Amino acid sequence: MRNMMISGLLAIAVFTAPATAAEEDWVEKSNEHAQVVLEVLAKFSPEGAASIGVEGLDEEISDLSEGIYERGMQASYDLLEELHRREAEETNRKVRQDLGILIQTVEDNIRTSKLERENMLPYFNMSQMIFYGVRGLIDPQIPRERYPAAVSRMEKYAGLVEGYEPITEQAKARTIERFDVEGLIGPYKGQVEQDLQRAETFVAGMNDLLSGTDLQGWEETYETLAGQLREYNEWVRAEILPRAREDYRLPAAMYENSLRNWGVDASPEELIEQATKGYMDIRNEMEALAPLIAAEKGWDTTDYREVIAKLKTEGALDGDKILDHYHAVLRDIEEIIVREKLVTLPDREAGIRIATAAETAAQPAPHLDTPRMIGNTGEYPTFVIPQLTQNEDGSWVQTDDTYVAGSWTLTAHEARPGHEMQFSSIIESGVSTTRALFAFNSANVEGWGLYAEAIVRPYLPLEAQLISLQYRLMRAARMFLDPMLNLGTITPEEAKALIMNDVAVGESWAQNEVERYTYRMPGQATAYYYGYNKMQALRAQTEVKLSDKFDQQAVHDFILAQGLLPPDILKDAVMNEFVPSQVD
Repeated sequence: MRNMMISGLLAIAVFTAPATAAEEDWVEKSNEHAQVVLEVLAKFSPEGAASIGVEGLDEEISDLSEGIYERGMQASYDLLEELHRREAEETNRKVRQDLGILIQTVEDNIRTSKLERENMLPYFNMSQMIFYGVRGLIDPQIPRERYPAAVSRMEKYAGLVEGYEPITEQAKARTIERFDVEGLIGPYKGQVEQDLQRAETFVAGMNDLLSGTDLQGWEETYETLAGQLREYNEWVRAEILPRAREDYRLPAAMYENSLRNWGVDASPEELIEQATKGYMDIRNEMEALAPLIAAEKGWDTTDYREVIAKLKTEGALDGDKILDHYHAVLRDIEEIIVREKLVTLPDREAGIRIATAAETAAQPAPHLDTPRMIGNTGEYPTFVIPQLTQNEDGSWVQTDDTYVAGSWTLTAHEARPGHEMQFSSIIESGVSTTRALFAFNSANVEGWGLYAEAIVRPYLPLEAQLISLQYRLMRAARMFLDPMLNLGTITPEEAKALIMNDVAVGESWAQNEVERYTYRMPGQATAYYYGYNKMQALRAQTEVKLSDKFDQQAVHDFILAQGLLPPDILKDAVMNEFVPSQVD
């Protein structure tokens, strides 16, 4: 996953009305302020900055040399002081809002860095980090002339360029210098073991990426870097595993900070209260719908769990047929969107592809791959489906994402009218860099994705409607299981059992969920249902305000055109800009 400041970014081409001169003025002014933040990001995370379109950084790499924490903190405090100065002088309301978003972003990063420094032993998954450093420059949507920079990066990672030392040695040094600091806890043992297990997939994945190009002369550099990574991973096994903690739980202050970083402004206890109620309401809907599907198909059961199991078995998709199937489902959903006037579609097809083995190891769930935002010249966001493995007899290992009834809601969430449209609308709608980039958090992004599922669901086949409710049930379960696990009121085994037996998903998905809550991304999974509730509340309040003048296509187009606004600022925009425009 990319750095929090740039995670999930994207862009391109929805064909909407051009911004007015006044809008362009405030956007241009806001972008000038965002530039100072981008400059700091470029200095400390050049790979991330390059991936979103900051030019001139393709050959640059992250610096893990001595004193990097102190240099980063000083740069952040200087940046914060400058942003406050600019905010005090700014008079435009929207630009001040954007400055507030930038200030919040920097404050969040300072707070998070301090908490990690005070509580955690530094730990780096170098195989994955370097794979994505190379992967960020070798992609079908990236111009061929940028590919050679991937080799230049590898040479710097390996310390083969004058002035550079192997980045794996820097990573080891940053960890070793903190070994004797009292009170620090190591990474979770299960995480380190899994990272080591998957490390060779990333090392080999770099070779696969480079072999698939016409680049020449990279082999020796790759072999040197691969050897350094393998040696680093053996050092991790010898030095980090013995220091790893057995308890996955974070210190309470760090978990609550994680929730805030993902956009969730509620306590763990409040999340549990809200989510358990929603969980029961959704499950009741599933219990009412399952008998209708069973009767339609002639099945001798009314239990939603058994109905879901039968849908998975009878609708299983082979790995070589998945891509064509998802394209067909997308076309059907687009017909629904147009017919029901849900939102304005872009005048182009949405991208869908199958992930590589290395990408699947890093991200085993379906997701949206987002190209650079700044300086985008035609790259599109792409819905990525994890790669299936094939058994020796030619059959395919099935997952919860590879059957017909489940493909509808997944497509609505990741493609249209969900994330693909959400990110595609950003640039053409004239939104500022801050609203497209730095306002990102999981609550506003995933809230829209889950809301997108909800507005499509009434028009889907009955079996797809049931799975849509099942996915919503999973999101509600996340919002109480994640905090319950991190408060210690439920065990991982109990959480996994509930997910498998009551939510009715497979063992692989359930295991991924528990890993997600406990050490991959504690707190993040709560953002889906939390953000969805915010979107549903905004929808209801807008309907009340507008009554018979309510136009869902118009309000959805307006929301998408705002960029990735936090819920409170989005509500302000809807109520004080959109609603008055519909009444006048």
